[in-house]
Amino acid sequence: MSDVVLYDYWRSSASYRVRIALNMLGIAYRRVSINLLEGEQNSADYLVLNPQGFVPALMIDGEILTQSLSIIEYLAELRPESRLMPPDSAGRQHVRALAYAIAMDIHPICNTYVAAHVMTITDRADAREEWMRHFIAAGLRKLEIMLSRFDGRFSFGDTPTMADICLVPQVYNARRWGVDLTDLKRIVEIDGRCTNLPPFQAAHPDRAKP
Repeated sequence: MSDVVLYDYWRSSASYRVRIALNMLGIAYRRVSINLLEGEQNSADYLVLNPQGFVPALMIDGEILTQSLSIIEYLAELRPESRLMPPDSAGRQHVRALAYAIAMDIHPICNTYVAAHVMTITDRADAREEWMRHFIAAGLRKLEIMLSRFDGRFSFGDTPTMADICLVPQVYNARRWGVDLTDLKRIVEIDGRCTNLPPFQAAHPDRAKP
């Protein structure tokens, strides 16, 4: 495999997901930090890699890949034995549904640029924190119900999948914004099991911070 380069930001949930996946598959990679707070994602050079101006972007096998879940599915196809995605169609659908509930329903409305816009349309100093807590808590409560339908030590079965790769960064964000997780027992249990695993530990923002 040619040199693998991950363009990411240490606190980005989407970047965090891809770091976990690469670690789980044992794929060595070099990180290039794109500082979102300083606007480096909008630089002309970076927009050549990712016209959306988002992180992450992954250079692998001579390709530039964007969108974290698409990247994770690509990696899962490279290493099907990893079980990042289940081998059966129904299992893959369930894992996608759990992952999408986080990555497509919670994450976008709590993204940095969305929250920044909120602050431009209100004079309330606490609007950003209230926005984050409201939407993260509401999304996780629904996810808790979804997870209750499946058995196993992780989100879907007894090994971590793409669903867990999405769950852990979202729980990290929930704690960062002060979301009450008391009643989200399955989410907290799964997060605890994942964060005891070396690939998740190595991907943690505290490890990735420049």
